[in-house]
Amino acid sequence: MRVGVLALQGAFREHIQALGRLGVDAAEVRRPEDLTDLDGLVIPGGESTTMRLLMAEYGLDTALRDRVAHGFPMLGTCAGMIVLAKRIDGETPAGLDGLDISVRRNAFGRQVDSFESDLAVPVLGGTPFHGVFIRAPVVESVEPGVEVLATLEDGSIVAVRDGSTVGLSFHPELTDDARFHRYFLDLVAQAKGRTGDRLPGIEDTSPRRAELAGSVPCSR
Repeated sequence: MRVGVLALQGAFREHIQALGRLGVDAAEVRRPEDLTDLDGLVIPGGESTTMRLLMAEYGLDTALRDRVAHGFPMLGTCAGMIVLAKRIDGETPAGLDGLDISVRRNAFGRQVDSFESDLAVPVLGGTPFHGVFIRAPVVESVEPGVEVLATLEDGSIVAVRDGSTVGLSFHPELTDDARFHRYFLDLVAQAKGRTGDRLPGIEDTSPRRAELAGSVPCSR
């Protein structure tokens, strides 16, 4: 299994390290040719607007949109979830359309309002998952077919799955808990098992708790 991590900007190194600890060959992705022979992709936290601009500049947006349409598994964390969402702040900007959800950026305030919270995530078992939220988005609505994986105590949706695509408002790579990465890798394995070694339409073309004040801003 070989998984890519979008490495245009943001907290991509932490995801590569997290995947490496699980024995996965993780590759940095910056251009369409970097997608060759990948089985899935992680889109990290960072600046969602900057990511979209750079993806368009390098031609990655078209390549990734095609892969999403063919069931290519993707995990988007914080800004990555925004990049994957179909609707952002009430608008429908050109995105990857991997998650049929509406999201609101910076839903919990500025950097100083970042926080941590233990989340009940039934698909991961009975032990709560420690979520690190840094200028995090929130899912305001989901369409039929989208599974809600986790909410805050007030009901705010912070984790979803749409087919082979997973979106998280928080940063699993900034904890020692590998369960969300394992969950995503299970989806990658399932998708690969359904389609063989290559998915249709795919052609050759930190392991520690976050220091919130100094961590990567996530969702503008």
